[in-house]
Amino acid sequence: MTIRKALTIAGSDTSGGAGLQADIKTFQELGVFGMTAITVIVAQDPRNSWFHEVFPIDVAVLEKQIETVLAGIGVDAVKTGMLGSTDLVDLAARKIKEYQLKNVVVDPVMICKGADEALHPEIAVSLREVLLPHATIATPNLFEAGILSQLGALKSVDDMKEAAKRIHAMGTANVVVKGGGKLEHQHAVDVFYDGQTFEVLEAERFNTTYTHGAGCTFAAAICAELAKGSSVRDAVLVAKDFITEAIRHSFALNQYVGPTHHGAYRQREKA
Repeated sequence: MTIRKALTIAGSDTSGGAGLQADIKTFQELGVFGMTAITVIVAQDPRNSWFHEVFPIDVAVLEKQIETVLAGIGVDAVKTGMLGSTDLVDLAARKIKEYQLKNVVVDPVMICKGADEALHPEIAVSLREVLLPHATIATPNLFEAGILSQLGALKSVDDMKEAAKRIHAMGTANVVVKGGGKLEHQHAVDVFYDGQTFEVLEAERFNTTYTHGAGCTFAAAICAELAKGSSVRDAVLVAKDFITEAIRHSFALNQYVGPTHHGAYRQREKA
């Protein structure tokens, strides 16, 4: 049996619904062996309305983790998530280039759910100039796509297409802009762009706030499918289906947050 392997270079979400915890769960559900390099630790304060605190990992420590996997094991695909400083962005890009990694998924996380401004605005510049040119696919949400494309707030599918076009021009081979439930539309809408054609992906939209970790999960599903040898488009379609089921069966974790259910896709497939 061939075991496919994927590495996530991402933040640790203490509550377990997002970040590398979501990535590992998604990899497992899709039959891929997952490994991690922790970039930041995110803690939530239960005494202050679940306020998110972000603690970056030292660059040297991150490099040791990445070397463990890339030099010691090898991977079929890699995903980046929250990179808490420009130094961490630079390191991730340097290692991707050094090891000539293929199947690189860049989820340009700039904000924690529940916050309303970018963690570190200068990271957007580093992502544009340093990391995105190495991406097989980038998976920004509406906020991130607006920042990266410098278009500001994206209000329509046409806005999403223009943002995808601009991000592709930065060197990213493929882009999927996630509108999801944030776009004013009757469906959950994403836009996929391969540099030549746009494809609008629609799925059932759910009236729920239990979407913690949805973006991480979607990008991780793409990463897992690429590790298994799928085309980029096919990987995106599986990820869209995976996250739709995960949100359909999402649940309340406490009074502040509800994560997606990572096992829902597999459970449906077995039914």
